[in-house]
Amino acid sequence: MKKVIIALILSIVNCQLSIGQIGTWHNYLAYQDIQQIQEAGNNLFVMASNGLYQYNKNDQSIVTYDKTNGLSDTYITHIRWCQQAKRLIAVYNTFNIDLVETNGNITNISDIYSKVITGDKTLNNIYIYNQYAYLACGFGIVKLNVKDAEISESYMFGFPVTAITVSGNTIYAQTSQGILEANLKDNLIDTSNWHPATSTPSFDQDNTDYDNNIQLVKTLNPGGPHHNKFGFMKFANNQLYTANGDYNSPAPIQILSNNEWDIYEYEGISETTGVAFTGAFCFDIDPSNKNHLFAGARNGLYEYLNGKLVNYYNYENSPIEPFDGVNREYQLVTGTKFDKEGTLWALNSSAPTTALFKYVNGTFSKLNHPELMKLNRGAFKNRSNGELSSMIIDSQGLMWFVNNNWVLPALYQYNTQTDAIKAYESFVNQDGTIISVSEGVRCVTEDLEKNIWIGTYKGPLMLERSQINQDGSIFTQVKVPRNDGTNYADYLLANIDINSIAIDGGGRKWFGTSNNGVYLISADNMTQLQHFTKDNTPLLSDVILSIAIDNTSGEVYFATDKGLCSYMSDATQTNTEMTKDNVWAYPNPVTPGYTGPITITGLTYNADVKILSSNGALIHEGRSNGGTYIWDGSDKKGRRVASGVYMVVTATNTGEKGTVCKIAIVN
Repeated sequence: MKKVIIALILSIVNCQLSIGQIGTWHNYLAYQDIQQIQEAGNNLFVMASNGLYQYNKNDQSIVTYDKTNGLSDTYITHIRWCQQAKRLIAVYNTFNIDLVETNGNITNISDIYSKVITGDKTLNNIYIYNQYAYLACGFGIVKLNVKDAEISESYMFGFPVTAITVSGNTIYAQTSQGILEANLKDNLIDTSNWHPATSTPSFDQDNTDYDNNIQLVKTLNPGGPHHNKFGFMKFANNQLYTANGDYNSPAPIQILSNNEWDIYEYEGISETTGVAFTGAFCFDIDPSNKNHLFAGARNGLYEYLNGKLVNYYNYENSPIEPFDGVNREYQLVTGTKFDKEGTLWALNSSAPTTALFKYVNGTFSKLNHPELMKLNRGAFKNRSNGELSSMIIDSQGLMWFVNNNWVLPALYQYNTQTDAIKAYESFVNQDGTIISVSEGVRCVTEDLEKNIWIGTYKGPLMLERSQINQDGSIFTQVKVPRNDGTNYADYLLANIDINSIAIDGGGRKWFGTSNNGVYLISADNMTQLQHFTKDNTPLLSDVILSIAIDNTSGEVYFATDKGLCSYMSDATQTNTEMTKDNVWAYPNPVTPGYTGPITITGLTYNADVKILSSNGALIHEGRSNGGTYIWDGSDKKGRRVASGVYMVVTATNTGEKGTVCKIAIVN
């Protein structure tokens, strides 16, 4: 029977795809900044950009470590090798601790991380003594038994310890109150046994491992981006475009394509422009050339072609203005957007006379709109609003952007054809309640039903399509029934600060928050499908700055304050029709031992999917999620199907016949 199945497998040519499995996570971490090196026999452990990798001197292999392959946390601050225990101590900025062995085994010690301690948990230094690691920290000393993977003792001084050393039977602690000493045989938990030192020992850190190996490590290439700052992202042209999104960080634009990073020119730019190069708040890609990009930054507008800076625009050659009229370091271009004709539109925040301008065919035009000139704070009067950002153009051709600033938070609709602006400066929900969004309107996007969504620190609000051109528009706070036998309902994600919103191919909403991770909400807005946090998933942080989606593969990218990671979701962009060339399944064949999801992709919206046996019996059926359908390999009664070739028969939601795909299963 298996020989027959294998023969049939060879005939399946339209059901192959090399893609990540649904539900898997991936981290895209930088290892550019080499910070600490520890020798472990023939291996080197390298802490770089607050991440960790291991280099084997014998076979020249490199293994990177992160939350997807065993680490318990993100942002390592110190590493130290314990020779007697044959383990690396890796301590995070949260005081979580991992012990890493050269074979990849990882043991977590979360006692200090999870314990409520009065005092500063900052780790200042690690001193190795036999099988113990003494951790000098903001509240005292932690004695860690590395061999037994347990906290032995804690010495609570109540003031910072910056370094530790041992000489003979005496332990010395360098503290903010002077150098203390104690006999190792005494009860060191009793702080009365610690006394002012009678001699001054050396607390010099042993940097031999770093000094002996730094030149070698500089030649290694563990991969990854240049830096871990990803405050602004877009997925377009089968590439992830990213910028740091930060006022003050000198970080270049980075492009991810086919798992390789392209780093835009950044060295020497300050010498060319005469101002600090501080990355970019925003950017947009020329619709006629994916390698042509304009980026708005703290001090002007940067034009790139093929990753190289080709033009820099500021108050001297464009309508851009400094916030006070003279400071060249603060010419805030906080929004950029191309329309389909190739005109670039841009926002200039906190400027004396300019808020909106456009650039077409090499010429700038300044657009005067008093609706955008309402920043009145201190000595600054009638300037453009403080943080005009998040520019989009909706399916009707209308432009939208927000003011993410506590002085007059607002949403704006702009008609690029008529030059008319509508300002939404107050937000009233369907119950007549005024919603205070005093900290700012964070972001704006359009869903598949052509409704406009905004993120605020009071939660998400929706402007339904029917309300867009109405006077006194009403914003919908979606009510989710409690389903507890009462008629009560709760507003969707009420009082959760929403930084970013993205819509996937199934019409579902991904909400990135300021400190609550990521929520995935169903297309009808009624069901919370997922809530990802750093504690229940490999998500790097609960602070989500931006979300971008590859709707072809379903990969969802999360920019956090600790770096970039992604999740392979089960929704993709829909096709307008289903053919043998664009509908396929993976993995295919399904090999023995595989129990994960079987994904069918390339479907139309809400397509009808039937799984049939080779003799035409109905095995399983359902409807697609966007362009994707997930089958668990079981029949309608939940039983694993037998080895064989199964037919995937599809039809549109209007009943029009789709196509047939084959899946081979070998148990």
